[in-house]
Amino acid sequence: MRSRFAQLAIVSAITLAVSATAALAQKKYDSGASDTEIKIGQTAPFSGPASAYATIAKAQAAYVKMINDQGGVNGRKINLIQYDDAYSPPKTVEQIRRLVEGDEVLLTFQVLGTPSNAAVQKYLNQKKVPQLLASTGADRFSDHVNYPWTIGYNPSYQTEGRIYAQYILANHPDAKIAILFQNDDLGRDYITGLKAGLGDKAKTMIVAEASYELTDPTIDSQMVKLKNSGANLLYNMSTPKFAAQAIKKLAEMAWKPVHILDINASGVAEVMRPAGLENSKDIISVNYGKDMYDPQWQNDEGMKRFWAFMDKYYEGGDRMSSFNGYGYSTSQLLIEILKRCGDNLTRENVMKQATSLKDVVLDLALPGIKISSSPTDYRLNKQLQMMKFDGERWVLFGPIIDAGKNGT
Repeated sequence: MRSRFAQLAIVSAITLAVSATAALAQKKYDSGASDTEIKIGQTAPFSGPASAYATIAKAQAAYVKMINDQGGVNGRKINLIQYDDAYSPPKTVEQIRRLVEGDEVLLTFQVLGTPSNAAVQKYLNQKKVPQLLASTGADRFSDHVNYPWTIGYNPSYQTEGRIYAQYILANHPDAKIAILFQNDDLGRDYITGLKAGLGDKAKTMIVAEASYELTDPTIDSQMVKLKNSGANLLYNMSTPKFAAQAIKKLAEMAWKPVHILDINASGVAEVMRPAGLENSKDIISVNYGKDMYDPQWQNDEGMKRFWAFMDKYYEGGDRMSSFNGYGYSTSQLLIEILKRCGDNLTRENVMKQATSLKDVVLDLALPGIKISSSPTDYRLNKQLQMMKFDGERWVLFGPIIDAGKNGT
């Protein structure tokens, strides 16, 4: 009898050991991940010329707190480490190295800005650290061949530029176009898209170009130059600070061209109000998210969830800010990717999940807009709708434009 009990005990012990070993084998971790924690790194412009974007990072930190309060992701709490890079590429390099080599994060999330992301793209790919949901739409951040560890979140700037070109050709075929652009990949991609969309007409329609540097205090001289060109359409590809300056200068000079403004500078709270709502009237742009000021979304369930989040977790933030909505949406997608990773929290699996999304719908996405990706298509947001500012809010018009895999 004792022998039988001994045998049963041994068998039970072996079974438990095998089960435990199998359970452990199912869990895979790289630096920054464990049974209890997922360590994520981020740089953001909490100071400097693009500090208007800082609220995005604050909203993301608040979203992470909400998720942690709910128990985290698959039982693991997220440790979001944020450093200020002042929108300065050299500082971004310094802080990203600190996150990767010092803090040993699993991945970087939503590093903000085209020049900032460009400065660390090669380094992160060499280290095989995911540059996840980079906050830029420059095409170099969806290049799966040369930069397989980088995936951007924003719609392609070149695609956006081609959409504007189509609008111009259809509605202002005789326009004389003046271009104001940020002198980096952001501005250059927008010009590439516009010229591609205009085709042969670009040479005759574009009459002037003026660039600015992030370190410039104002763009007054550029605006005077563009007005003096005789242009009647302004193609303004700027970030918030300079977009607001441009809108004010237009009013000051009593210059009233058709005004097209890129999506990055379309925040009502961050650009239109500081520049003057009346001054901002009739500006044209695009969007893929719901506008907090648009009454049609007042009873929308996704908008209600966003506002409830803001009220509880980001009380000091503006619940009407599209920038905060952007922070909410990007965080929602981050959590979706991490959930799909399960217990395989390796950097390779993070990228695998990020590049195999299918028809993901975020709370603040416009109806009909879904996020999909594949190992050969790293562009996440490929649908946009045009909109016009009426002096109080953005008003959508036209159909959802689907850029598809190869752009418009």
